[in-house]
Amino acid sequence: MLWLLVAVPLLAGGALLLAGRRADRFAAPIGIMAAVIALGTSITVAARRPAVSASYLDGVSFGLNVDGLSAVMVITVSVVLVAVLVFAAGEPELNARFHGLMLVFAGAMLVTVTATTFVTLLMAWEVMGAASYALIGYWWRESRRASSGTVAFLTTRGADLGLYLAAGAALAGGAASLGLGDLASLPDGWRDVVAAGVVLAALGKSAQFPFSFWLSRAMDGPSPVSALLHSATMVAAGGYLLLRLQPLLGATPWAAAVVAWGGALTALLLGAVAVAQTDLKQLLAASTCAQVGFMVLAAGTAGVAAGTGQLVAHALTKSVLFLCAGAWLTALGAKTLPALRGVARRFPVVGISFTVAAVALAGVPPLSIWATKDHVLANAWHESTPLYLVGLAAAALSAAYAARAVALVWAREPNELPGQVTRWHQAALPPLAAGAALLGVLAVPTVWQRFAEIVSVQEGPSPSWWELLVSGVVALAVAGAVAVFVDKVPAPAALRGWLGLETAARTLVAKPLDATANALARFDDRVVDGGVRTSAALGAAFARVVDNRVEWTVDGLVRGLARMFRALGRLARRPQTGQLHHYYAQAVVALAVLAVLLLMLSNGR
Repeated sequence: MLWLLVAVPLLAGGALLLAGRRADRFAAPIGIMAAVIALGTSITVAARRPAVSASYLDGVSFGLNVDGLSAVMVITVSVVLVAVLVFAAGEPELNARFHGLMLVFAGAMLVTVTATTFVTLLMAWEVMGAASYALIGYWWRESRRASSGTVAFLTTRGADLGLYLAAGAALAGGAASLGLGDLASLPDGWRDVVAAGVVLAALGKSAQFPFSFWLSRAMDGPSPVSALLHSATMVAAGGYLLLRLQPLLGATPWAAAVVAWGGALTALLLGAVAVAQTDLKQLLAASTCAQVGFMVLAAGTAGVAAGTGQLVAHALTKSVLFLCAGAWLTALGAKTLPALRGVARRFPVVGISFTVAAVALAGVPPLSIWATKDHVLANAWHESTPLYLVGLAAAALSAAYAARAVALVWAREPNELPGQVTRWHQAALPPLAAGAALLGVLAVPTVWQRFAEIVSVQEGPSPSWWELLVSGVVALAVAGAVAVFVDKVPAPAALRGWLGLETAARTLVAKPLDATANALARFDDRVVDGGVRTSAALGAAFARVVDNRVEWTVDGLVRGLARMFRALGRLARRPQTGQLHHYYAQAVVALAVLAVLLLMLSNGR
């Protein structure tokens, strides 16, 4: 069943990609069917907890395993996949290539969350990155969209190099099987390198500060891509990896603190960025960075259960919000908040679903993120008071940007743009919105205790009544104030521009790398290649000297000897006349010469 779980979306997606345009008519039904099969299979494997492996190299296997943490994740990924593909069925311009890439993308995420070795993880990580590049740049004929896919791909790929560094260090440090469960026991030094590589790859994949800007560019992809990528797959993969490898972070003295503060600062800074956005999809993108920051904060404070709960609640909530934004964009061709004023009144199903998810995102009790966020903050409070205060401030910003979006889409100004929302779009929203609301049951202590026992061997601290009260009051107060003064919320240019992170990356990273590459190219042309050309020229000159001097002398000597022997040959032919008396005369002469020689020799004695 575990092989089937990962094989169905991967094979169905691959078949759609190979079939191309011939499968356009059947792509949506095939995609939905494959997603439903994956959902049913995920429920089965979550109940049975299987483990499988196949030999890859000597001592290294391709392994998959479903434990409590991955059981929650495979169900979450499958649920969101079904909803997103149902929504995508209402957009006829999304063809077989789109549905195939979405299935491959989701299949790679399913492999990622069940991987037990670096080999398995790296394979899935690579496929997920490649599929995300193709999906973000899906409309590749438009230069802006193609460029956005490239920016997202290069940014995440640069951070992904950390995962290869970690795998190499694990192998050098003695983890011959490259098992993810063996990393915490590596010797000092090697364990630090592995932790550094894992943290780099995870923060880059999850668009944490300072890598956050690539998620802004990812908004140029189709709305269903944003819904899947931001909720339960690629962006969540980095947070999940840190939760999975929390024992490694705990065993490395510096790693846990770096991860915790990185997540907290991302939640705070990108929360402020979200408040300043006038584009709804950009607001949701920045809020994704901020909410994933709470998951990263949980990983750094040993709150595996809290981080997992935040991941699931965020997946349901953010998928609804992005799909609602996509429905309005498809129906009206508008995505800026001023253009969407009053749109919720015009499309009540979409509007109510959006509102439920946004209120959950704001952390308003008793909905889902209020419960999960407070468990994250409880772990932060147990770890450090400043860390808790930063997290609480980030939670207040969550209420601000969520309330701003809700207030504007329910404004009394009528939206007169022509358009309508399809039934496919509407069908995908209420179930996810209901899940985002009902998951607030995790605030009940007995329910939370059972959930924590499933996903983690260590439950961690739970929020006290006053912590729940403080966060709830803060969320309600901030949301109410923003709703009243929604048109007076400040929006500094620096925050609207995502803190200038992309410009900084181009200036501090891309341009120096480009200059270095150009310098190396010139060195290659002028020194390396120039040295080769010089050697070739010297060899040719030496060959000419040899040809003009030495070879001419040797050749002349050979020709001289040939002329001499040719002359001797002509002389040797002259006595050969064929006349008998000539031969007698030659014999007499020879005998005479011989007699003379004998006489000379005898006289000499």
